[in-house]
Order: sequence, then C-alpha cells, then structure tokens
Amino acid sequence: MRTLVTWCPDWPLVAAGLDGVPAAVLRANRVVATSAPARREGVRLRQRRREAEAICPGIVIVPEDPVRDLRAFEPVVAAVGELTPLVELTRPGVCSLPVRGPARYFGGEEALACRLRDVVGKVSRQRARIGIADSAFAARLAARHDLIVPAGETAGWLARLPVGVLGPPELVELLERLGLHRVGDFTALDEATVGSRFGSEGVRAHRMGRGFDTEVLSLNDPPPDMTVSRELEEPVDQVDVVAFLAAGLAEELVGRLAPHGLACTRLLVEAATEHGEELSRWWRAEQPFTQRAMVDRVRWQLEGWLSAGPGAPGAPTSGVMSIRLSAGEVIPEEGRQLGIFGEPAEVRQRVERQVARIQSLLGHEAVGTAVAVGARGPAEQVCFVPFGETREEPASVRHPWPGRLPSPAPAVVYPVRLSVAVLGADGSEVGVTGRGRCTAEPAVVDLGGVGRAGNGGSGGGGGERRHGGGRRSVVGWAGPWPAEERWWDPHTARRRARLQVQLEDGSAHVLVLEGGRWRLEATYD
Repeated sequence: MRTLVTWCPDWPLVAAGLDGVPAAVLRANRVVATSAPARREGVRLRQRRREAEAICPGIVIVPEDPVRDLRAFEPVVAAVGELTPLVELTRPGVCSLPVRGPARYFGGEEALACRLRDVVGKVSRQRARIGIADSAFAARLAARHDLIVPAGETAGWLARLPVGVLGPPELVELLERLGLHRVGDFTALDEATVGSRFGSEGVRAHRMGRGFDTEVLSLNDPPPDMTVSRELEEPVDQVDVVAFLAAGLAEELVGRLAPHGLACTRLLVEAATEHGEELSRWWRAEQPFTQRAMVDRVRWQLEGWLSAGPGAPGAPTSGVMSIRLSAGEVIPEEGRQLGIFGEPAEVRQRVERQVARIQSLLGHEAVGTAVAVGARGPAEQVCFVPFGETREEPASVRHPWPGRLPSPAPAVVYPVRLSVAVLGADGSEVGVTGRGRCTAEPAVVDLGGVGRAGNGGSGGGGGERRHGGGRRSVVGWAGPWPAEERWWDPHTARRRARLQVQLEDGSAHVLVLEGGRWRLEATYD
C-alpha cells in the first residue's frame, strides 16, 4: 500500500515550547529527543543527562510527558483529518495515511504532499516533513529525508541505506560484523537462508528491506465483536471521569479477545458529544495493549480535546455522551508473567480498578510506585512514578556513580536533613579536605545540633529540624565519599561528602557535609 507519513521533527521540544533553544527531553535519565541548537552543540540521543550537560552547559532539560505532547499534536491530527478521515496516529509528531484516495482527489502525490505541508505548517508553525513510499516502514524513512519515493522503486531506494535502519541493534551489529553494511547487501541474500541463520526477526527485517509491508494500515471499521461501547446518561466534560468509564470498556474488550488467545496491538478510540461532535484516533503499540494502556490512550486523546477553550478550532461544545473502543489488529496472546506468589488475575484487576478510581478522583499523580534511578545520595536514588506507567529500572541504575554510597541502602531517608556535629577526639569539628580525606578521625557525633564552628551558632536557624539524643561515641566509620556536581556552572555547582558512622548505641547513619555543615541524611535499620 502506498503510504504517506507526516513527521514534525523534535515534536516533544515543540510541545514544550523549547525547539528554538538548546534543550533535551529525558526518559530514565537518558536523552530521547533534542532540539536543533542542542544537536549543533553535540548532544545526541541516548546520552546520559550528565554527558549532555557537560557537552552543552546551558541546555534546558525537561522530562518526557506523552500527555503534553499528544495535547499539542491533537490540532495537527485534526487538521490532517480535514483532508482524509483515514489517519493513523503513530506517536505525537508522526501520523500516517494511505495515499491512493487523497492523491486522486488532490491531483497526485506531489500535490497532496504540498497541501499537507501547508496545512500542518499553519497549525504547528513549523515545516513538516512528508515521506511517501510503497510501505509504511519505507515511508517513515522517506519522511526523514522529506522525500517521495516513486512507485515501484522503494526496494532500490532502501538498498542504498545503511543496514542500521532495519532496527534491532543485536541484528544490525551481527550484520555489520559479517560485512553487510547496506540494506541491499542484506536483501541480496536468499530469504530461506536468512531465516535459517537469523530466525524470524531476520526474515522480518529482510522483507522490510525489500519494500514489503509488515504493518499494513488497516483503517476500515473493525468487526462488531471486537468493538465495545457505552452510552452515558449525562454529558461528561472531565477527562478523569471518562477515563474511569473507559476502564470498564477496556476490561470488556480484553475479556472478549482472551478466550480466542488474542491480544490487541492497534486500538481505535472514538468519542462523541451530545451535539454530535466526534473524535476518533487509531493507536498502535509494539507490545499488546493492556487494560491500563487502553485507558491511558483514552486519557491522552481526550485531554487536548476537552481542555480546549471555548471557540478553539475543533473544540467540543458539549460533554462526551458516548465512547467506543475497537481492536483493529490482533496477534496471538503469548501470555504474561504472573506474580511471584501466583497472584490471581482477578485480584490484580480489582486492585487496578480501585487505583484507577482513586486517580480519577485525586488525579493521575495521586498514586505512585517507587522506582530506583541512578544517583549518588540515598534520597535521590528513588523517584515515584504514577501507577500504571512503566516501572522498568533505567540503565542509569547499573552505571557506576563516583561518590555513591556502597550497598546496602539505608532504611530511613529523612525528607529534611537534620543538623548534627561530627567531632574528633580533641573536640574539634571534623571536615573533609579537597583530596577527600577527613581532617581528623571521627570520635563523637552530637545528634543534638549544638552550635559548632561553621554550624551557624547554637540556634541552628533556617527552621531546621533537630534530632534529639545528645552525644554518641563513634565505634566505626567509613568514607568519606566526596562528590562534586555541575562544577562547570557556578550557580548550581554542589560539593558534598558523605560519611557512614556506627555509634555506641548500635545505630548506624549516613552523614553529609555540605557548605561546612554536617547533617543527618539517612539511618540504617
């Protein structure tokens, strides 16, 4: 199928209003999107945050926010939908559509591409890139070059590209080691030979490189038995309420597919208002949609539509009266890993429904799950991710962090660091030299926060909390672990040193020295 792909480069930065300055979007402490000024400075995808900040000290960092990106991209999709109703939303910034019908109506593929550039440019205020080819995969690659590949020449055009465009890093690395550096070098091999040597993943890449469609745009109405819908008694204009209702529909749709051993990878979300206004979008996922993922798509889709102000283009004039979910493409369900204690599916679903209810009342951020992240201090090594979002451990956790405390982690981390004093045997305040050594062996820790040299006086000031307990003798200590962060920026630079101490009462603590003042940061169980 001849396919057209519209790509708005750097959309996450455009949605955040940062496309004109050095900026980057982070996911799990890795760069996933950069602005053009940042790329000129040398910032690249998959870099760690500290690498990007070292290369470009003035870079603006923002976290990944799919809801923000989708909300900003909704007017673009709506504008494309004015030209053809058959639009598939791949991700914020990228949408696809079949070429045949629209090209005939607008006078050819060139005319269609020009029309789309004008329409998208007026809405997004940036020049969109258009790619047209004989397959969806090739069209996405053509969009990078703002290119229309003539019909029948897709395989020849793909053959000249680097083999890295075919995808899986492990497969690409193996092909390059074998001397197959171009797509044409790989596709020249016999498919049966490729299957015996590289398996199903290699066959799929081989077919994509030859211009065959492995992901056909299927934009027709799905069969009735794969569609669930609900009519509301009263119009609803709150996204959280609609999302809560969609949770029941998602459960019903998954329940219809499960007896057949199927799972949904393409989802059609449709909503209609009391006045007959409709909004429908196709969603695609690499992994099968879970119930929670379906609800998230409903939330993301309606966020921009319902929150648009009165009079905004495409804004509804009344609340939502009906919602429908349809499975447009299904694959065999290969199963999911159960909990360690064999937790029944119905228990997990009940918990998810209750949490979804709480989130609908208090907001998406109201229920969170702790996730380990890469950092040095105990308080910085955990962040809270809203329930239902990915909780995969980022690669930054496994990377070495100079100045990070060794395992095990402390049991209690204080939200407000408590002022203490660390004294040597002669009663003098213990410090840390520029070479990362203690000025004296720690002998006593004063947990009462009595004023010492450099401690700001006995009053402590600043509204700091005090940790009662008086003086304790030190029976064991380790460290210090110094850390100098953002040394290139005098406004945000930090120098800290951490010390582990075991006191005479058997307690063990983490102390941190910053700005000449010791504070109690954490306690071991």
